[in-house]
Amino acid sequence: QVQLVQSGGGLVQDGGSLRLSCAASVSGSTFRLNAMGWYRQPSGKERELVAEITSDSQANYADSVKGRFTISRDTAKRSVYLQMNGLRPEDTAVYYCKMGTSQVPGYWGQGTQVTVSS
Repeated sequence: QVQLVQSGGGLVQDGGSLRLSCAASVSGSTFRLNAMGWYRQPSGKERELVAEITSDSQANYADSVKGRFTISRDTAKRSVYLQMNGLRPEDTAVYYCKMGTSQVPGYWGQGTQVTVSS
């Protein structure tokens, strides 16, 4: 059973920073072969892709977070991270990590709330 366990998140002021972490309970080879992503779902809205990192560490970002957020991965720790700088109130959402591309069902983390106060 694949599990993705998230940590980080919380309440921060406008302009602040947070780091999200997501650890996968899979072998290193499985982790290495899979794209990893971060999604978010604001209250009352649909879930959207925030950032994705491919198996060869190519990163892609939603336009709304480019230049502010950075996705990274560590195969030795089977983990993916999202460093969020310059946070804005509109970044407030529940954030989810995912193993797999946006084109497949994949596996999801449990979600973590990020709240940015103005």
